[in-house]
Amino acid sequence: MNGLIVEAVAPGSISEEMGVEPGDRLLAVNRHPLRDIIDYSYHTAADDELLLEVAKPDGEVWELEIEREPGEPLGLTFPAPEPARCRNNCVFCFVHQLPRGLRKPLYVKDEDYRLSFLNGNYVTLANLKAAELARIIDQRLSPLYISVHATNPVLREQLLGRHGIPPILAQLRELAAVRINMHTQVVLCPGLNDGLELERTVNDLAGLHPAVQSLAVVPLGLTRHRGRLPQLEPVDAGYAREFLTIWGPRAKALNKRLGEPFLFLADEFYLKADLPFPSLREYGDLPQIENGVGMVPLFLRDAAQVLRTARPVGGVRATVVTGASALRFVGAFLARLEERTGARIMPVAVENRLFGESVTVSGLVAGNDIMAALEGKDIGAGLLVPDVMLKEGEGLFLDDVSLEELQRRLGCPVLTFDGTPRGCYRALRQMARWPQRDLGPHPPGLPESSPRACV
Repeated sequence: MNGLIVEAVAPGSISEEMGVEPGDRLLAVNRHPLRDIIDYSYHTAADDELLLEVAKPDGEVWELEIEREPGEPLGLTFPAPEPARCRNNCVFCFVHQLPRGLRKPLYVKDEDYRLSFLNGNYVTLANLKAAELARIIDQRLSPLYISVHATNPVLREQLLGRHGIPPILAQLRELAAVRINMHTQVVLCPGLNDGLELERTVNDLAGLHPAVQSLAVVPLGLTRHRGRLPQLEPVDAGYAREFLTIWGPRAKALNKRLGEPFLFLADEFYLKADLPFPSLREYGDLPQIENGVGMVPLFLRDAAQVLRTARPVGGVRATVVTGASALRFVGAFLARLEERTGARIMPVAVENRLFGESVTVSGLVAGNDIMAALEGKDIGAGLLVPDVMLKEGEGLFLDDVSLEELQRRLGCPVLTFDGTPRGCYRALRQMARWPQRDLGPHPPGLPESSPRACV
């Protein structure tokens, strides 16, 4: 039986009034069978008079006629779709470089155009079927986020580890012809898709602007767990400096020619090269920020705003953990924040033992590595952890260490915060309100059921 299992029904909603309950299955809307949440959104978006077919757990099927106010939500929540699995064998695939013992979902390679539309996941389109392409066009699934890597068909097959895949330019042109907006990326592999090949790819994609709205070039990530995988050259400091010397001016010239920011170079290039970043305005509306593009310039702007308004919080002492690549900026901000607040804040860059020292981003820091980095250090009143290090909603690091375990093993309170300058400042103020005598097992306002409760 097709349809969508109802996960939750909002109290007081139309659906609750009509008797829909969690565990029911929504089969169709206005006689249109539902395959996934995209079908549901598509067929409920335009009409205010709806006919829902709902199957109850006992097999009974209800037909519910609904009249609603324009834009009034039905109040139904459904589980996220099970992602389609990737059949590529990319030479730079990060999943192939993961060590054993991590959470099982981390080993799942997804390649799902639905998640590209819903969540901004990048897809190669190499696995896209004709019917799926037709659906994208028919339902106007826009924007999409597409991993191009190279427009040279032979080179792209080499990078993706597959033969006989559809030519990416033909696919992009078909989508552009019907005004599907696209954001694209190139994972740069030195000696493979850089140099003249990158020029070709950039020119081809710029030729599809404005349907192709942006292109991010990001360096490949290499861990120490490559084993028998293909030998690849890393993007080191020297390569990053040379790359930016060439492509920084080219990006600026191309963006000027197109009339808006289009070509973006990942923050990691500037961090590795230890070169100044472009101004934040050159990143436009930050279309590639989830891809690690523009995060540092945004951080610097937000840090300046926080420092202008920060107020004294007293002499609280705290420790903040970060990835190694961000230490220069995070440390400078925290030093200024100390001056403004009177607090004592120790930044600690966590060496990535799980993936290897070449992996330096905060989002890939593991719980055990935090504990190793803090061994023998005086943490102070508590530890501040940016939430980018944790799985959303579950409080788990990549190596399945929980916040509770981290807190118990460190013997001090742990406070998570929105990984922004303002989030850090707010967390510091919250920690400063804890009476010093209560900084033991149960900081004020936290549940006593937890051995060392985390926020």
